[in-house]
Amino acid sequence: MAATLLYLHGFNSSPRSIKARLMGEHLARHRPDIRLVCPQLAATPAAAWSQIAAICDGLDGPFGVAGSSLGGFWATRVAELYGVRAVVINPAVNPHILLGDWLGEQLNPYTGERYVLTAGHMAELAALRVDAPSCLDRIWLLQQQGDEVLDYREALDYYRFARVCIQKGGDHSFIGFEHYCAQIIRFLQL
Repeated sequence: MAATLLYLHGFNSSPRSIKARLMGEHLARHRPDIRLVCPQLAATPAAAWSQIAAICDGLDGPFGVAGSSLGGFWATRVAELYGVRAVVINPAVNPHILLGDWLGEQLNPYTGERYVLTAGHMAELAALRVDAPSCLDRIWLLQQQGDEVLDYREALDYYRFARVCIQKGGDHSFIGFEHYCAQIIRFLQL
């Protein structure tokens, strides 16, 4: 049975994001035995989680999850509820607070989708947050201090009992991600 890597993109992103494409290229070149599942996630939290849970419920065989930014938030929930390993890249720890500054009309630059982000969506995120994760022994945090979107110290505190790779500099895109693809696959035990 083939192993699966579930890759979850961030807020207003898509499977066409740089990190998702780099991971897909790495797997095609070096690990064609691993199936990459990288869905276009719904724009709103409850719908996105419903979609992720349906994918996880439908996977046959072993799988691991990686997620960037808001995708890291989702990956943590997947690790907690499905007992799998996860890699979180510059993850959003408190998106219900962070995205409070983004309320109103949104445009996903990858898909062209327009939607409205509301306070109700922030409540959905707060309800979906894993407040005290018991899965930290199965999580690897990849964090760059130069992240201009998220305060890296929140992730260091939240994931303090996980495997941690903290780098000076960098940015929210996680510069040099391509150098971690093979290590991510090994950590996920795929």
